[in-house]
Amino acid sequence: MRTPEGLILGIETSCDETAAAVVVDGSKVLSSVVSSQIDIHGRYGGVVPEVASRAHVEMMNPVIAQSIVEAGIDPKELTAVAATVGPGLIGSLLIGVSAAKSLALVWDKPFVAVNHLEAHLYAAFLEEPDLPLPIVVLLVSGGHTMLVLMEGHGKYRLLGQTLDDAAGEAFDKVARYLGLGYPGGPVIDELSAAGDPHAIVFPRAMMKDGYNFSFSGVKTSVVNHVRKHPDVGAADVAASFQEAVVDVLTTKAKAAVVEHGALGICLAGGVAANSSLRERTLDVATELDVRAFVPSRSLCTDNAAMVAAAGWYRLQSDGPTALDHGANSNLPLPVY
Repeated sequence: MRTPEGLILGIETSCDETAAAVVVDGSKVLSSVVSSQIDIHGRYGGVVPEVASRAHVEMMNPVIAQSIVEAGIDPKELTAVAATVGPGLIGSLLIGVSAAKSLALVWDKPFVAVNHLEAHLYAAFLEEPDLPLPIVVLLVSGGHTMLVLMEGHGKYRLLGQTLDDAAGEAFDKVARYLGLGYPGGPVIDELSAAGDPHAIVFPRAMMKDGYNFSFSGVKTSVVNHVRKHPDVGAADVAASFQEAVVDVLTTKAKAAVVEHGALGICLAGGVAANSSLRERTLDVATELDVRAFVPSRSLCTDNAAMVAAAGWYRLQSDGPTALDHGANSNLPLPVY
């Protein structure tokens, strides 16, 4: 049953998805609408910031209106309007933040600023509200690769992060080099099913060196190998590259769970949709006898339901955000 205190409209425009959702009490999704720009940016081989901003302007109002209609609510019932304020593309962020503030003023509702990285952490609670804490979260996307110990709501410890390319970025660059198209993650995942993951031994940088990551080396190794062996099968290259990346990610996540006595391991971010990463994460959890949470693929990629969920928790802990709060393209995850 819906409570008047917990009805949040979330808005997400950090990159190339225009999204809006209505969520109750940070866990029950009434609606979630995502307008993707993949077809628009595919011809360029990656996201073009100016093009993304213009597409957000065009789709913002229709997406919000659809989320309200699908939720079956009157905007007057809303408790607050939450929006991603960073990190992300500054032009894209400003579209969503401006829309959220305008609606908050018109509807006389509080505005809540949401950190995009924190929102990814809360995607898990939309499907598993009783997820036990502390938990190790492997947040892997096109722009970020982080290992986070979530000890409580709003209480995070950053264990490690990428020192160069994010894992998703490496997938995109390798796919582009192989002529597979954009986005690279899904196409490499699909192609890998037909290849041998052990055909080529690509490097595992920093495998046993703390919790930080580095993926620029494996990307360069793929390029060099293909140049030296132009007849090599693309499927074997894709599968071996994916194996190297997943091996590093899961090995470090496993070590973090053991060292910090976490009760579980959780995936978050767009790369969490990768089949091999999902399977290996479940294997690690089984081996360690801890809880595993692998989100549905719709919650891995950018969406506004996770923004609304994080917004609800932030509203409880911090209260409303001032309307002069701006967007920050380099906003870090709030850690201690």
